[in-house]
Amino acid sequence: LLILVLVFCLVMVYSDYTGYPFPTAPPVDPFAKIKVDDCGKTKGCFRYGKPGCNAETCDYFLSYRRIGADVEFELSADTDGWVAVGFSSDKKMGGDDVMACVHDDNGRVRIQHFYNVGQWAKEIQRNPARDEEGVFENNRVTCRFKRPVYVPREETIVDLHLSWYYLFAWGPAIQGSITRHDIDSPPVSERVVSIYKYEDIFMPSAAYQTFSSPFCLLLIVALTFYLLMGTP
Repeated sequence: LLILVLVFCLVMVYSDYTGYPFPTAPPVDPFAKIKVDDCGKTKGCFRYGKPGCNAETCDYFLSYRRIGADVEFELSADTDGWVAVGFSSDKKMGGDDVMACVHDDNGRVRIQHFYNVGQWAKEIQRNPARDEEGVFENNRVTCRFKRPVYVPREETIVDLHLSWYYLFAWGPAIQGSITRHDIDSPPVSERVVSIYKYEDIFMPSAAYQTFSSPFCLLLIVALTFYLLMGTP
């Protein structure tokens, strides 16, 4: 009788396993799209590119917001390689703390920490980033990560409670290693940036700067006046 009971139990267990497969791991949450409606309200934003562009259409996009003892950054650029932000005491490359999101050959987007030594970037093993996530879609590298506001004093990692110029850059990568940025003179914030002040700042790319200079506007007005008045 004991043997019959054991056989019955084994049959029931086997039928359960074959009829109901083992539970699978829950799917990984997709990358949440960057919300530009919050720009200037609950987070600060920089947009570089075509007027009216957003995080999916700007040549370069960055946002920042404070979350407790951290600052959350969101970066996106029209590239298949890397997108980065540098924190600088001036508007020039050199001696800068840099966070970069790099698209590697396996299709992943990794957040790396660099320090600009002159005109080249040296990767720093101590990486202050956490809660990292990134995606490569539609030929764009997009990422999101946090890093502490306050850090122990160190040359390669700045305290974000202080104000810094923000350097914006992006470019190609070779086998997961960053190479020279796409444009010769990457955009830089006009003034130092405070994480305690949220603004929505747009910077036109070179293709949209031609008619924004005062000289060009004056020339257009003069030409329009000349055409309306007619030639003598």
